Amino acid sequence: MLKGKHVVLGITGSIAAYKTAGLASMLVKKGCHVHVLMTENATNFINPITFETLTGNKCLVDTFDRNFEFSVEHVALAKQADVVMIAPASANSIAKLAHGLADDMLTTTVLACRCRKIIAPAMNTNMYENPIVQDNIKICEKYGMEVIKPAVGYLACGDTGAGKMPEPAELFDYIEQEIGAQKDLEGKKILVTAGPTREAIDPVRYITNHSTGKMGYAVAKAAALRGADVTLVTGKTDTPKPRFVKLIEIQSAADMFEAAAAAEQDIIIKAAAVADYRPKSVGTEKTKKTDGDMAIELERTDDILKWLGAHRREGQFLCGFSMETQNMLENSRVKLDKKNIDMIVANNLKVEGAGFGTDTNVVTIITRERNLELEKMTKEEVADRLLDEILAVSADK
Repeated sequence: MLKGKHVVLGITGSIAAYKTAGLASMLVKKGCHVHVLMTENATNFINPITFETLTGNKCLVDTFDRNFEFSVEHVALAKQADVVMIAPASANSIAKLAHGLADDMLTTTVLACRCRKIIAPAMNTNMYENPIVQDNIKICEKYGMEVIKPAVGYLACGDTGAGKMPEPAELFDYIEQEIGAQKDLEGKKILVTAGPTREAIDPVRYITNHSTGKMGYAVAKAAALRGADVTLVTGKTDTPKPRFVKLIEIQSAADMFEAAAAAEQDIIIKAAAVADYRPKSVGTEKTKKTDGDMAIELERTDDILKWLGAHRREGQFLCGFSMETQNMLENSRVKLDKKNIDMIVANNLKVEGAGFGTDTNVVTIITRERNLELEKMTKEEVADRLLDEILAVSADK
């Protein structure tokens, strides 16, 4: 998704400059053309040779360096750039960007860029919280630049507070969100349910399943990457939460039902593995013990997808997931009709590479018109193919 994209990284005078080497490496591994611009102060914290080695491109510092490839280097880079990130961005560099000052290679190039500009401040807490710096940040945002909130923690100066530059993985996510995919879902509101639900037996124990939420999280991330306004309703899971989505954390099937029933999104994708049963009586005398084991009276939880199908709003698209161990296609088609939904994604737990906890999946996307069998893919690839199909089918409705 990032292969062939041109990323300009601007590095200013901050001890956090060492982190940007990791970011540059991550981008290069994804196939990006990375061009690094440094202020003179930045070279006191990390050597330009580091970035030249990582990127294979000359690191530019001097505006009037005669050893460059293009006739007007800052303009040439500005025309090529798909996105610019200044990380770390010092208080001084933020002031320059806010007021259009161009007195070095970095600020001159950024001023000439028409693409999206992302700023990652890094400085002492007192500097960051200074009203002048905060005003400059607001000016940058007014002109369309995105400013990432710094992390809070122990700083190089010995203080503790806001001012730490985020880790390279987070900075990478911001770049990927900006240029990682065509924004063909822009303007769409999508709700995704993911992860397991928990049904309490008593204050200590609960009924759940083995869902990790990986598939639903992959769908939510892919949809956000493609420009959708995404709400992710998730049960408890250790899978890292995707950025750029609205997160609603729930516990029980009733919690998930409430969140889904209130949804007014254009598209609802139910990828959650809901616990099918809950105890009829939680923590009451009706709970019996038999041969040392607890016998629990159970009742089925609400069928969220069936309710959504019966109460769908006009123009709403509903997609569910069906996990089977036998008769996958037949059982899934019955669910498609019974629940009155537009699409169902079926997989078989017995197939290698499918199911809970894996990084891959093997699915068949089922609509009333056809079955689309996909080969084994990463869950991220499955998510993209699923969104492609949703766009195609919803366009024909």
